[in-house]
Amino acid sequence: MAAAGAEARGGEGWRAASLTIPRSPGKLPRPGKRGRDPRTRQSATRRDAASRSADTLAPKGAPRASPIPRPLTLLAARPARSPQSSAPRFRGARPARPAPRSAVSRSADVPRTPWPDPRCPLGPRPLPAWSPCGGIRAAAAAPAWCVPCLVSLDTLQELCRKEKLTCKSIGITKRNLNNYEVEYLCDYKVVKDMEYYLVKWKGWPDSTNTWEPLQNLKCPLLLQQFSNDKHNYLSQVKKGKAIKDNNKALKPAIAEYIVKKAKQRLALQRWQDELNRRKNHKGMIFVENTVDLEGPPSDFYYINEYKPAPGISLVNEATFGCSCTDCFFEKCCPAEAGVLLAYNKNQQIKIPPGTPIYECNSRCQCGPDCPNRIVQKGTQYSLCIFRTSNGCGWGVKTLVKIKRMSFVMEYVGEVITSEEAERRGQLYDNKGITYLFDLDYESDEFTVDAARYGNVSHFVNHSCDPNLQVFNVFIDNLDTRLPRIALFSTRTINAGEELTFDYQMKGSGDVSSDSVDHSPAKKRVRTVCKCGAVTCRGYLN
Repeated sequence: MAAAGAEARGGEGWRAASLTIPRSPGKLPRPGKRGRDPRTRQSATRRDAASRSADTLAPKGAPRASPIPRPLTLLAARPARSPQSSAPRFRGARPARPAPRSAVSRSADVPRTPWPDPRCPLGPRPLPAWSPCGGIRAAAAAPAWCVPCLVSLDTLQELCRKEKLTCKSIGITKRNLNNYEVEYLCDYKVVKDMEYYLVKWKGWPDSTNTWEPLQNLKCPLLLQQFSNDKHNYLSQVKKGKAIKDNNKALKPAIAEYIVKKAKQRLALQRWQDELNRRKNHKGMIFVENTVDLEGPPSDFYYINEYKPAPGISLVNEATFGCSCTDCFFEKCCPAEAGVLLAYNKNQQIKIPPGTPIYECNSRCQCGPDCPNRIVQKGTQYSLCIFRTSNGCGWGVKTLVKIKRMSFVMEYVGEVITSEEAERRGQLYDNKGITYLFDLDYESDEFTVDAARYGNVSHFVNHSCDPNLQVFNVFIDNLDTRLPRIALFSTRTINAGEELTFDYQMKGSGDVSSDSVDHSPAKKRVRTVCKCGAVTCRGYLN
């Protein structure tokens, strides 16, 4: 990724540094709150005031690079520095930082094809000229291409600060290059009756962590989290037994757990932000794990609608629509399909399970406030993906009260053929997971697989006594082989209560899961049910 940085002190202009970067940075940063520097107690920022002279440029006769793919180039401004100047000095105990390299080593990886990054404000640029010895020439002679970056934003910021580079697109400027903000606390000790905490600084590598006195730390939330994590670890290690707690220093195992928990919180927060960026509905998504150290799923991609597998075509354009002025009283889309209007005046479903829902579509002349547009508006409730304590992995709970017979969420995923579903079902059964929904409203040609692609419904657990019910819905796509799957509440659901539905949909008569196995019963892998309901059937399939 190429990005604009502030000009180097001394007027030398742009510098380019070669970085081999493995992952995407995600969303560009927003200006955040600046942390108070605990060592000075004077201001919210800390800057290196040491002046630096310009870097030495490549020889004048160095050959120019041809415009061929190069290792990923991060365009940034390096503050001017003279070879004789010493490293910046800091007040208090600070580890010595490695001096910036005079030449940037080249990557041995296969060269990448340049590609404009839409987030880069400068647009595409030519590749920089390289000197024979591996140095970098001024970008004024040959600017750099913008290419997609495959590293996390935190790693990019750490690299910039470590190499004293500025890059406005990732939030590192000359103004905040040397800012210090507490990201999390790593360890604890007492020296001469004074409490110290080992601080991980936001946007700085672990090698710059420092011990800071408690009196300098103005982060009560992080201190409380540190104390809670310590208490949770001690209570988990030996429940019901007295544990000797060393008040002078933490044991390495405790400190290691606290760091893992802090990193987990950051990872879950990033995942939560990503989910809310991708969703297209009103309700917010929250993520919570107070049970173990499990982080975000590594192979799950959030989508808002069906994703057809190769070879499957989804026609999402209706062929006709109503011309009602009030769809609640006139002959609307459901009547044209030969069924009743599914909702009452309170937007609650009034038809029995097994009856299809026909909502107004994009060709209808009614507006967005039409009483027959419910599922297409998406989830209206704030939901929380949380880690369950009964061994069921992730689950979903509501953060607000949900009235009975109300639309809660849609079940989306990858649309595959029934033959492919049979193959995947065998693999999922061996792993003890269930994500397949057969679209068998009229035929049994297609199945929805939410294992890799899905929305919040991917995390909803099974229960033999559920509070959600499945209905088939037709909106723009009127193909009866491809209904949309909507989940409605069967009763009033209180805030904080887990949302569940029956994977076998006993008594629904409309949509079933992958519980239908055409292989002989003796060869089936039975998945034990952990719902804990009084009416539990014992198995998911």
